[in-house]
Order: sequence, then structure tokens, then C-alpha cells
Amino acid sequence: MFHNDGFRALDRQECLRLLAKVPVGRVVYTRQALPAVLPVNFSLDTDSSVLLRTPANSDLVRAIDGAVVAFETDDFDAVARSGWSVVVTGLATVVTDPAEHERLSRTGPRSWVVTGEGVFVRIESEMVTGREITVPHSTD
Repeated sequence: MFHNDGFRALDRQECLRLLAKVPVGRVVYTRQALPAVLPVNFSLDTDSSVLLRTPANSDLVRAIDGAVVAFETDDFDAVARSGWSVVVTGLATVVTDPAEHERLSRTGPRSWVVTGEGVFVRIESEMVTGREITVPHSTD
């Protein structure tokens, strides 16, 4: 029997379409053996990986380069009680190829805080999941 818990699962294409609509998400990673969450601006690359730009010497780069991380973003309307959430899980790596770095300097995300060159971090979209609220809301 199908149970409607008030959410509808989104397929990969829906998730990627929604990801492309918002400028900010959260990187979920491990810092000193504890869970950590950091809001960042991002963009999607042509292969559907999530791209971040950050200072090369940042704590974030040291913590996530070569690690599996999660990236989450969402959009909600509190008044309408509607919204969605998407999570990308995959390997995070610093882009080291000079040609790729040059391409991303033209097409990749523009960090809101990076001064100078910075590095690009790619989060592979190995697993992409999402859901949206589907419960009809009552007017309380």
C-alpha cells in the first residue's frame, strides 16, 4: 500500500533543474570528526557536478579535497507551505588542471568573498536525490 507522507520524490533531472535555479546551498562534510555545514554560493557544470570557488588555503578545501561530501539546497515558501530540497552526494576534489581552471574562471561560479585567484572545488553528482512538499495545506 502506498503511503503519502506529504512529500514527492524528485527524479535526477528535476533535481538538477531545481539546483540550477538557486545561487546558494550548503556543503555537508566532516571537520575534526564532527559534522559540519557551510553555506556557499555555487553553480552547476556541464557534467552536472556542483562547483564552488574558495580560497586555496581555506579550512573548507583542507577538509573536503578528496572526501565524499553532501551538498544541499532548497527553496521554500513559508506562507504557501510549499517547497523542495535537493541533495547531491559525491567526491569533492580541487580542480588542478590548468586548462580546466581557466575554463572555470570564465564560466564557473563567482565567489561572493574570494579575493584573488582562489580554487575551484568540484563535487561529483554521484547520487542526486530530492523531494518536494505535496501536502495540500489548510488555512489555519
